[in-house]
Amino acid sequence: MKFARFAASSEVLQGVAAGNVLKEIEGNIFDHWNYTGRSFSQEEVKLLAPLEPNQIIGIGANFVTKTEELPEALPDIPVFFFKPTSSVIGPDDDIVMPAAINEVKFESELAVVIGKDTKNVTTSEALDYVFGYTVGNDVTAPQYFREDNHWMVGKSFDTFTPLGPYLETELNPLEARVKASLNNIEKQNSSTALMIVPIQEMIAYLSRVMTLKKGDVLLTGSPAGAEMVTAGSTITCAVEGIGDLTNSFVKAKEATGPVSFK
Repeated sequence: MKFARFAASSEVLQGVAAGNVLKEIEGNIFDHWNYTGRSFSQEEVKLLAPLEPNQIIGIGANFVTKTEELPEALPDIPVFFFKPTSSVIGPDDDIVMPAAINEVKFESELAVVIGKDTKNVTTSEALDYVFGYTVGNDVTAPQYFREDNHWMVGKSFDTFTPLGPYLETELNPLEARVKASLNNIEKQNSSTALMIVPIQEMIAYLSRVMTLKKGDVLLTGSPAGAEMVTAGSTITCAVEGIGDLTNSFVKAKEATGPVSFK
């Protein structure tokens, strides 16, 4: 089932996608919801990010290029980081590059949406705590990374986390393909089987550190092929079975970005 959030006139609504139609629903998708009886053509609405995340957690450097490169053992401490919910945008929204820099990096990813409180779970039961999946773009400005690899600022600018187009509940995340096309030229195309830290290991590990809550979004890493792009470019991130997430890069009109404290 594909859940969506969308704007129709002045309303922000929820719905279930059925072909080219969005069937409006009311209630909480994680607990209880009902159809309202209203339907909208996708041409008459604007799709938004399919949920407003509770929190966003990403993992870095999580893909190899071929099976033979997968390590025999998982890393002792995976590289996790937080992204602010204020960085979330939806399909067709502009990714705004800070005025002080000329390039940012796209990173197409499978995004996992937690569906219930998750604490101290095993890898075998981890996927039972997942509500669904969407497409994410972990936009990054590495110019703001510290030399000691502290990533927060470079990951946190407004518009740096596009999500969409739908929240899909019926997907095998262990055999999904993550893709990206820059200006209609394919740059990324990889199976999630090439993740260094598989999704169920990721969830289990994090649940031993913190309680994951419904609506938490886990960005599961980006395959080889992500690259720096300039304003005027258009990126389409995709996961087979979910859909395409397209955004354009624009330069901020005003001077923004913490170049320094001076």
